[in-house]
Amino acid sequence: MSTTTKPVNQKAWLLVLPVIICVAFSAILPLMTVVNYSVQDIISPERRVFVGTEWFAAVMRDEDLHAALWRQLTFSFAVLAVEVPLGIALALSMPSQGWKSSAVLVLVALSLLIPWNVVGTIWQIYGRADIGLMGMLLQKMGFDYSYTGNALHAWITVLVMDVWHWTPLVALLCYAGLRSIPDAYYQAARIDGASKFAVFRYIQLPKMRGVLMIAVLLRFMDSFMIYTEPFVLTGGGPGNATTFLSQYLTQKAVGQFDLGPAAAFSLIYFLIILLLCFILYNWMQRVGTQTKEVTS
Repeated sequence: MSTTTKPVNQKAWLLVLPVIICVAFSAILPLMTVVNYSVQDIISPERRVFVGTEWFAAVMRDEDLHAALWRQLTFSFAVLAVEVPLGIALALSMPSQGWKSSAVLVLVALSLLIPWNVVGTIWQIYGRADIGLMGMLLQKMGFDYSYTGNALHAWITVLVMDVWHWTPLVALLCYAGLRSIPDAYYQAARIDGASKFAVFRYIQLPKMRGVLMIAVLLRFMDSFMIYTEPFVLTGGGPGNATTFLSQYLTQKAVGQFDLGPAAAFSLIYFLIILLLCFILYNWMQRVGTQTKEVTS
C-alpha cells in the first residue's frame, strides 16, 4: 500500500513573523538587557565589571525593599478584599435588560476611561482640605484629615482611589459572567423555592468562577505594579508610607542610577509577581473544584 504524506506549507510562518518580531523587541530583548545589567557593575557606558550574583544578594538584604514589599502585599490584598466583593455586589444590582442596562454599563465604565495620571490629579484635588470636596467635608465633620501629613490617611486615600478607579472592571467582568447563565437555572431555582442567597451560592457564584479568576489575577497584577496614581497623589509620602515596589524600583534606577541593583531587583520583582499569580490561580482552581464536588 502506498502512503501519502501531507504537504507542509512553511509560508504560514510569514503570518506569525510580525508577532514574533514585536514580542522580540518589546519583551525578549529588554529582558535580556536587564539580565545582562543584573550581573554587572555599570561604571560608565564603556566600563563594566562582572559581579555575578552580588547585586541579587545586596537587594535581598535591603531593609527598605522588605518594607516596600510588605506595603505592596498589604495594599494588593486589601484591593482584592474590597474590590472583588464590591464588584460582585455592583454586578448583581445592575439591570439585565432594556435601556437602563446600557446606560448603567456606560456610567460604570466611565472611571476606567480616565488616564492613571489624571486619576491621581483628581484625587489630589479632591482630598485637599481647602478646595477639595472630600477634604473639606471630612474637616467639617471633625476629622483631622491630611493625606500629605498623616501616613494612615495617605494609605487609605490611595486604597480608596484605586477602589474607585478599578472596581468597575471587576463589576463588568462579573456582569458578563452573570449574563452568560441560562435562564433555565433560575427557573429551576424558583420551582425549588430557593432563596436569593441560595441562588447566589449555588448558581451565580459557581458560574462566575471563570470571570472571577480573571478579575482577581488582573487586579492583583495591576495593583502589585501600581505606580502613577500614588506617585501623583502623594509622591510616595508622607515618608515612605505609600512608596510601593514600583516606585522604589524607579528611585533605584532613575533617581540613584544604580542600574545593576535596579536590574536585579526588577527580575526579583518579576518573579514575585509570577509566583503569587501562580499561587492565586491554583488556589482558585482548587476552590472551584471543591465547590463542584460539594454541589454534585
